[in-house]
Amino acid sequence: MATDPQQACFEAGIKFGSLYHQFAGTPVSPSSTRSLEAAMAESIENQPFCESVTVDIHDDRVADAIDHENGYTELTGSLMDVEMRIEREGVTVRTRMTMTDGYPLMELVSVED
Repeated sequence: MATDPQQACFEAGIKFGSLYHQFAGTPVSPSSTRSLEAAMAESIENQPFCESVTVDIHDDRVADAIDHENGYTELTGSLMDVEMRIEREGVTVRTRMTMTDGYPLMELVSVED
């Protein structure tokens, strides 16, 4: 059976998978980044054990990614940074997603019990 810290880390992975794969490809423009950030965070915070989610979509990266006249691009990991705090059975897991060598990596920052 998994330990409480292992289970809390598993929960963090589920939340990141849900966030990334639910929203990747969503149309985004510099004028819609704040509302998309809020929608993403609030959606994932509905899940069990999820205490907080912070999504930062970078307006400058979005603007740079727009390559046609329609004024938007598709959301990818390269356009955002994400942090989450998961709490389960007295264990707090902090995670983040940042770009590493051109790839959006999701990683554990800390596991506290």
